[in-house]
Amino acid sequence: MKLKSLLIGAAAALTMLSPALAQEVTLRLHQMLPPQATIPAKAIAPWAEKVMAESGGRIKVELYPAMQLGGAPPTLYSQAEDGVVDLIWTVLGYTPGRFPKSEVFELPFLMTNGEDTSAAFYNYVMANSAEEFASVHIIALHTHGPGLFHTKNPVNSLDDLKGMKVRGGSRIISDMLAQLGAEPVGMPVPQVTEALSKGVIDGTTIPWEVTPSLKVSELVHNHTGFSGDNGLYTQTFGFVMNKDSYNKLPDDLKAIIDANSGLETSREFGRVMDAGDAVGLKIAQDMGNAIVTLDEAETARWREAAQPTIDKWIADMNAAGSDGEALYAAAKAALEAESM
Repeated sequence: MKLKSLLIGAAAALTMLSPALAQEVTLRLHQMLPPQATIPAKAIAPWAEKVMAESGGRIKVELYPAMQLGGAPPTLYSQAEDGVVDLIWTVLGYTPGRFPKSEVFELPFLMTNGEDTSAAFYNYVMANSAEEFASVHIIALHTHGPGLFHTKNPVNSLDDLKGMKVRGGSRIISDMLAQLGAEPVGMPVPQVTEALSKGVIDGTTIPWEVTPSLKVSELVHNHTGFSGDNGLYTQTFGFVMNKDSYNKLPDDLKAIIDANSGLETSREFGRVMDAGDAVGLKIAQDMGNAIVTLDEAETARWREAAQPTIDKWIADMNAAGSDGEALYAAAKAALEAESM
């Protein structure tokens, strides 16, 4: 009876310990968008669920959307670096000057679609600018689909853009807007809805994917895109982990993070962006908004007007001691490899 009691007691103790054993690690994931937005809902949440499932519950991922843990979107990357949180997803362009070689993918009329451009961006960074991410552990690097204009007044030609106050999401994109004749207004994407509703800006550059969560198609009714295989621009994103948070994981849990990181994860995030573009476009179509695709001749005018942004980036890289032309060529080659 005494032995039986001991066995029962031991079993009870193990039962009490099992929840603690099942959650060996808690990772806090912080990002700027509401949970219903495309990437949080269709990429980040599924990623977290997959990691938790594959770990048998030993990894718990807590999701904190819309800057719930404090700070502004431009501080997210440093939050991951400093260990304020374990994981973040952010727009790399919100920290200008931090990723100069990686900025190349934001240059005008370079990107194709979200999936292929994301894979190309990841491969390019690994080969050409991985040192820019040395302070964190990379989970995924990706882009969105083709960026376009969403404006209060229609943009049917390059001339229509002149003098418009248009939101730009990064240093490169704002420079491009200035070259095109607009008045760029830099701001993180969560501020777009209020800026449009209050008349701070006349329009914004974003992909279709983000328009539903920002109510853009309800606030403006004109949308302008471009002919050809290359979109006007894209922005680059980083899904990264604090180095210490990764390094202190046991090897078997590191292996789970590794299996859900890298090229294919980057590609998946881009694929989610492409699917989100289709959703955003349909909403604008159903609302009867004006959706314009500029013809090849007019698109060529925009390409020519935007070329100084490319030239300036190359010159800036050369001045900083890097071969700007070689980096630009490497970005194009990475994209061409994905489109074959």
